[in-house]
Amino acid sequence: MSFGENRRIECALGKLPGMTSRPRRAILCVGMLLSALLAWGCSGIVSGQNTTASQPPPQTFSISGTISPVAGGNGTTITISGAANATATANSSGNFTVSGLANGTYTITPSHAGYSFSPSSMNVTINNASVTTGISFTATALTFGISGTLSPVAGGGGATVTLSGAASATTTSDGAGNYSFSGLANGTYTVTPSHTGYTFNPSSKTATVNGASAAGINFTATPQIGPTYSITGTISPITGGSGATVNVSGAAVATTTTDSAGNYTFAGLSNGTYAVTPSHTGYTFNPSVQTATVNGASVSGVNFTAQSNPTFSILGTISPVTGGSGATVTLSGPAGATTITDGAGNYTFTGLSNGTYTVTPSNAGFTFTPASQNVTVNVANVTGVNFTATVQVTHTVALTWIASTTSTVSGYNVYRSTVSGTGYSRINSSPLSTALLSFTDTGVLNGTTYFYVTTAVDASGVESTFSNETSAVIP
Repeated sequence: MSFGENRRIECALGKLPGMTSRPRRAILCVGMLLSALLAWGCSGIVSGQNTTASQPPPQTFSISGTISPVAGGNGTTITISGAANATATANSSGNFTVSGLANGTYTITPSHAGYSFSPSSMNVTINNASVTTGISFTATALTFGISGTLSPVAGGGGATVTLSGAASATTTSDGAGNYSFSGLANGTYTVTPSHTGYTFNPSSKTATVNGASAAGINFTATPQIGPTYSITGTISPITGGSGATVNVSGAAVATTTTDSAGNYTFAGLSNGTYAVTPSHTGYTFNPSVQTATVNGASVSGVNFTAQSNPTFSILGTISPVTGGSGATVTLSGPAGATTITDGAGNYTFTGLSNGTYTVTPSNAGFTFTPASQNVTVNVANVTGVNFTATVQVTHTVALTWIASTTSTVSGYNVYRSTVSGTGYSRINSSPLSTALLSFTDTGVLNGTTYFYVTTAVDASGVESTFSNETSAVIP
């Protein structure tokens, strides 16, 4: 058999014995067609009473779905209520499956500490088939706020308030001295106010967000007594200096932005020791921070040099061309990106900083070896991050059986499970005609073992007990 050929697993049922008041069960066996057909024969007699109908165990199904993004989906608890009650936990990809469910209407409700879900719940009806599509939820991280007031208005209005800790942010108080930070996750934060010509009591406060916003984080502004001074400097060259953010901390806390020539100024500073720190996306600074001491005079010439961060590339090839050309390649790690391979299966990611990345290829109908690769960029481009594409082999299981000799038999049902001896679910939507003594299961997954049984059914819906079990191993 050529590579990529559809493989079939051949199964046969033994002769269905005659029945008096109910259908009789079958004897089932299985074989595999690879390069040549391997077949097994089965024979035997199933004992049992012929006068009392025995229904098979209730048919059960499953509900499957996804919660995204992964950050909120991973570990989410899924609660099922309605026709039955059950719980499940979403896996690391946010996928979940709840099995063993009978026909009926169910309510699916996800829950995860620190997240809300859209929709909050979903109703699903099982009607003789598992529900595997259309069940999706979106997880959104719950966020809260920190707020307070700086008083009196003379020092509180227009003050700069800096947030640090679990997240960093800066805001300016309104004319009444009120300030707020929103969109904060649970965590511990430090709030620090600053206003030229004023000191604050306390100089900073710790605020803990734990499932609720934190309000009343208030401060009192006091005018500074005595002269004030300034710290000034320049960040060069202009390409990295213009528009840079400069922070000062120490005896006071403040933030400013350099002008188009890279110049900055902090005014209204009292005597004390300060740390000056520049930042600008895509640049590093030399030095990274400087200490400036104000002692009865302004301090000038606190200068920095901006250096653009070097970037590098990751590149490779996916072969052969049949699976490599037009494949999607996803990059994750310090940076995320997606690209499409060219006609020869080549791909490139550029503009990458140092760090460890994961490269993952995908293409419908193909698997890849390896499935992904970790790549470390360390002051150099990384080449030869290659993959091999392999055509996915599709499998089916072909079942056949010998017709029952009982005239009241009007059809047959085929059941499947992934657990031997239990958990069977019917895989035909309605009883199979007595003229069709075969059934092909196309819904099998690679690397899975399936167990099959069959039943015979009469016109009134009375069904025989299960036949003997046979298995099919999907490579």
